[in-house]
Amino acid sequence: MSNLQAKEYKAFEAIKHIADDGSEFWYARELAILLEYVQWRNFAKVLDRAKLACKNSGYRAIDHFAEVSKIVEAGATSKPLIDFKLTRYACYLIVQNGDPRKEVIALGQTYFAIQTRRQEVADYFNQLDNEEYAAFQNAGYMGLYGGMKVEDIHQKKGLKEKDKILDFMSSTELIANLFRISQTEEKLKKDLASTADDANEIHFIVGREVRGTIERVGGTMPEDIPTPNKSISDVEREQLKKLKKRPNKLMLDE
Repeated sequence: MSNLQAKEYKAFEAIKHIADDGSEFWYARELAILLEYVQWRNFAKVLDRAKLACKNSGYRAIDHFAEVSKIVEAGATSKPLIDFKLTRYACYLIVQNGDPRKEVIALGQTYFAIQTRRQEVADYFNQLDNEEYAAFQNAGYMGLYGGMKVEDIHQKKGLKEKDKILDFMSSTELIANLFRISQTEEKLKKDLASTADDANEIHFIVGREVRGTIERVGGTMPEDIPTPNKSISDVEREQLKKLKKRPNKLMLDE
């Protein structure tokens, strides 16, 4: 992580609040400032898009975007000011719908994606140690990659130990893996997996089913798909630089 990333990540942590019940939340107006939205009306448009995305994902917006009213001083008088208490998921949707030309937006996308994913993992596997989680991760890959484990895939792709497998995939391979992950999460919820062995078995079965589907339609097996020369992170950084250099503005909020 670069010094800039570390600084921005700390900034997102700095404006996080903890409720009486121990849950964390962010205030929309504080997040707007951090995301470099000078005018609230422009950030409000991003809020609206994020709420719609929340609703379209099957969640109640009110559960993630709780409207609150604050009293602020305006000269000799005071007036109520509308704000929102945001969950981590709400913040994630906001940065996903923000202006990609802003570097802080890109960093926010990474921060909240990582934090959201960590929480999802913790919700299911907060009793697992590193060794048990590694076994769970391997189970999914073995199902999808015909028995190949994480270290086998690293070797096949010619990756370094610190490289993330998901970061070095073509769009086709990435989609297959994201489908594996999402369907595993759904099945874990539905089947109420209570042990590490149950979770491992579910992950392996889902991976195997996704592999079977690819085989039935005549697709290329994941392990045979060429590894891109550049990681997804590298491509994202390059695209962000190109956007910043464009002379004409995109049709996005400032």
